[in-house]
Amino acid sequence: MADRKDPLNAAAIAVRDQWLENAGLLATSNYIVDETLTLIRMRMGIIAAKKWWAMVSKSPRCKMHWITPEREQTAIQWFFGWQDQFFSFTDCTSFVVMKEVGITKALTADHHFITAGFEILPTAP
Repeated sequence: MADRKDPLNAAAIAVRDQWLENAGLLATSNYIVDETLTLIRMRMGIIAAKKWWAMVSKSPRCKMHWITPEREQTAIQWFFGWQDQFFSFTDCTSFVVMKEVGITKALTADHHFITAGFEILPTAP
């Protein structure tokens, strides 16, 4: 959503905005923030990363889920348990949080979430 050059930018923004308009909350984790800040900095620069962080960190509509040692251990089980998949470890931490708190949809283009049993948004045209 931060990168206007991304082909799914407009669709992702539309899904997010509709979700928020319907009183939804967004969820993320400290591991996702780590990956996102790094990606934005690499693609768009430090100022863009700083703006994104200011928006996310102050939003009352965005819930941060911390990857605790217990969640990390469960993610390790996912990571090594699905040996036929190429899930990133961060993906596995997201799966753990999502299962734990009952989240069924992910705002991502990462099809690994489908393999893990979640719905991804936006859907492909």
